[in-house]
Amino acid sequence: MRNSEMYVSLDIGTTSIKVVVAEYINGQMNIIGVGNEKSEGLSRGIIVDIDKTVESVKKAIKQAEKKANVDIRNVVVGTQSTSTEIETCHGMIAVSGENKEITDEDVRNTISAAMVKSVPPEREILAIIPEEFIVDGFDGIKDPRGMIGVRLEMHATMITGPKTIVHNIKRCVEKAGLNIENIVLQPLAASKVSMSSGERDFGTILIDMGGGQTAASVIHDNQLKFSFVDPEGGEYVTKDISIVLNTSLENAEKIKRDFGYATSLEASEDEVFPVEVVGKTEPVKVNELYLSEIIEARLVQIFETIKEELDSVRARELPGGIVLTGGASSIPGMVELAKEIFEVNVKLYIPDHMGIRYPSFTTGIGLIEYQAKLNDIQKIANQTATGFNQEPSFSQEQTVVPMYAEEDAGEYVEKKQVVKKQKNQEESMFSKMKKMFNNFFD
Repeated sequence: MRNSEMYVSLDIGTTSIKVVVAEYINGQMNIIGVGNEKSEGLSRGIIVDIDKTVESVKKAIKQAEKKANVDIRNVVVGTQSTSTEIETCHGMIAVSGENKEITDEDVRNTISAAMVKSVPPEREILAIIPEEFIVDGFDGIKDPRGMIGVRLEMHATMITGPKTIVHNIKRCVEKAGLNIENIVLQPLAASKVSMSSGERDFGTILIDMGGGQTAASVIHDNQLKFSFVDPEGGEYVTKDISIVLNTSLENAEKIKRDFGYATSLEASEDEVFPVEVVGKTEPVKVNELYLSEIIEARLVQIFETIKEELDSVRARELPGGIVLTGGASSIPGMVELAKEIFEVNVKLYIPDHMGIRYPSFTTGIGLIEYQAKLNDIQKIANQTATGFNQEPSFSQEQTVVPMYAEEDAGEYVEKKQVVKKQKNQEESMFSKMKKMFNNFFD
């Protein structure tokens, strides 16, 4: 890794589109710009109007460029885990060189051999994630380059997604005048920042609560083992409030943010607030307890659906418990309600970067962390499988001192200035915990 690299992430969500510009200096991430624009043209996380989505993307990019004082051309894009399929694949080749030393080209050929596996025409390969290489029968090898061998094999995980969804993402990014550096599954990206290395290794459930949907993913052995998407999210809570209280969606969203609780146990019957009701000239008084019962009913339904799916793979038995994140997870009492429903340890992840301390930015930061930490083998695998260039967006020699994005789309983003940080900060080292559940999902 070079001393100074910069990356840009593009998170296309149902309620908002977020752009994060980050500088990596000696392995330390510094956020230098943010764009946050209300989404148009999406429904339940799926692009349904390309032109409207393109305009939203352009606006978010323009905000980020202004704050970071850079021109953005390449982006790392996140994609929903909707209808993704995870399966194992295997490739084997004869080493081509005369001296039988394994090279990058041999690794590419092995990955290409693994991709020969039949993929339905309506699906597209999103990622090939190598698990191990085998050289002449010797297994457990992570990087075979430079070794001598006759036969090279690889066991990997193949992730595929609906071709329509992937095509629409590519089309929107291209029409916005951007190049795609990589397309990364959102749970893989979010887990990079929301979980410790031990949690990713031992096994942990990530529940990302977005506006249009709620995604539950199981990360184990540092791999995505299972994914489920419930097409209900924070927007459904807002709609329930709007319908029950007979108020506009805008009012319902503000009420949810200002007075909402995820569990009625934390709400007070004595605390009341005014609600503008359609057809009435005077506001109606509503108490927090009644509002919390509306919110809780929808959240219980979402969590119960997810719980049933997680139990189908015995995921709740994993030691890491559950990590909650995403914009909708910030409702007070969410962790307590999740503990009650799932009956495991639950914690809320909130990014700790100045200016974007809000759960909805988890994926945006995770996309940058994922891309920046790709090793050479993973870069070769991604480039072979997707054809995207794995080089960073751009480099810079000087330190940029931008202003962060202001509060936008109803999300609270601090307006603070970034000061220059020491370039020689040492990257934290996490000691890797011993694997206890290697065969859990085998």
